Amino acid sequence: MSDSTTQSHAQISKENPNHVPTLKRSRVSSLAITSLVDVLEMVRLGTAKTRQELEQKGNLGRATVADRLNKLSELGLIDESVSGQAIRGRAPKLVRFSQDRAVLAVITLDQTAIGVGLANLSGALITEHHETIDLKEAPEQTIKRLIALIAWILDRQPSSPDLWGISVSVPDSIPNDSAVPFLMKTPDFLHGWGESLLVEKLIEEYCVPVWITSSVETMTMGEQHSGQGIETRSMLFIKIGKRIGAGLVIDGQLYSGGAGAVGLIGELPINSDGKTGSLNSLAGSENILREGLAAAQSGRSPSLSAILQRDGEVTVNDVCQAAQISDPACSAILMNSGRLIGGVIAMLTNMLNPQLIVLAGIPAQTNDILLAAVREAVYGASHPLVTRDLKIVRSNMSTSAALLGAATVGVEALFAPMMLRNWLLEGSPSRHPELLGVNKTENDTDEKIWA
Repeated sequence: MSDSTTQSHAQISKENPNHVPTLKRSRVSSLAITSLVDVLEMVRLGTAKTRQELEQKGNLGRATVADRLNKLSELGLIDESVSGQAIRGRAPKLVRFSQDRAVLAVITLDQTAIGVGLANLSGALITEHHETIDLKEAPEQTIKRLIALIAWILDRQPSSPDLWGISVSVPDSIPNDSAVPFLMKTPDFLHGWGESLLVEKLIEEYCVPVWITSSVETMTMGEQHSGQGIETRSMLFIKIGKRIGAGLVIDGQLYSGGAGAVGLIGELPINSDGKTGSLNSLAGSENILREGLAAAQSGRSPSLSAILQRDGEVTVNDVCQAAQISDPACSAILMNSGRLIGGVIAMLTNMLNPQLIVLAGIPAQTNDILLAAVREAVYGASHPLVTRDLKIVRSNMSTSAALLGAATVGVEALFAPMMLRNWLLEGSPSRHPELLGVNKTENDTDEKIWA
């Protein structure tokens, strides 16, 4: 892909003649803005589907509803082209949210791979692309690749959609500040990424809001909205990898804690066969790989020995696949990890009483051994009332889970009432007051950010 592909989409957006006209703030009072936001929220969430329902549920007059819908129609955010079912007399027009008005770019960063996709304004994935990387390499090259991929994936869309935000999922906890509608500065995460200017470069290139969320939280939200957790009010999501983390859904809402660092269960100290360490070090994928390599080198695992001789290396997936075909050494490795992880999950289960526990990650999704060990540990160490209706399952979602969760994060943040009040009348999130002045002119260069 050539560098020309990554030319500033902020500039392209500014020159797009198809943008919806701006509604001047002087024409709309503060009260009117509030009701405009409320009407859009009811339409977007489907709690009101006709003008009459908007009047009733919003406690608004007919003229007010008509005016607000007219403004939202001017902004391209609602559609009334379809009629509903006639109950008495004339069929009412359905008020529908225009979910294809614009798109969000969604990104996942993992230790060995990146994913980039587009989602509509309802959080549904339109397209996605994944490729391998090494996150330990210099962040600058990864960021340039991400920007190039966003440009490429946007250019592939037949309708040339407006980009309204970028939501990023990263394998680390991110400080949580509910008072900040979106990021203007890159937070500290992972080694070397706090100074990478990831957020600043994305904003300079695209002039849209940027959000960054931990991968455990985005995967939890992806599972809740599109996976095993659909219609579940209380759920524990456990991601098993180099780090073991937990996502928590309470009363249908993701719980992020006071600082955004909820669910760091991999840091908990445990004891196994006289060894004391963290759950990460004694049950995570690095330990699985280390013990699998030892089993291959010693000959205790004929399957892994053959793989090591053939490929010169052994992977976590190799260990899990060998366990699935009843390799005794590999089965024992995964059973031990499952038992240790299950012991920690049992404590959480007794305290939180979730309806559902979902396990994700290669060690959990590629074999039945670890899942069975976790179930045995949790059911054996939990109160009968807690486990009476409890389901413990593995995720059926692939690499799309984090992208779907990132899309949900972006949509919820973009249409949060306080956020909406600052961009709705302007017609685009790019005109949010915090982003004013970010748009590049034709003579601007990348020297400042990319130096």
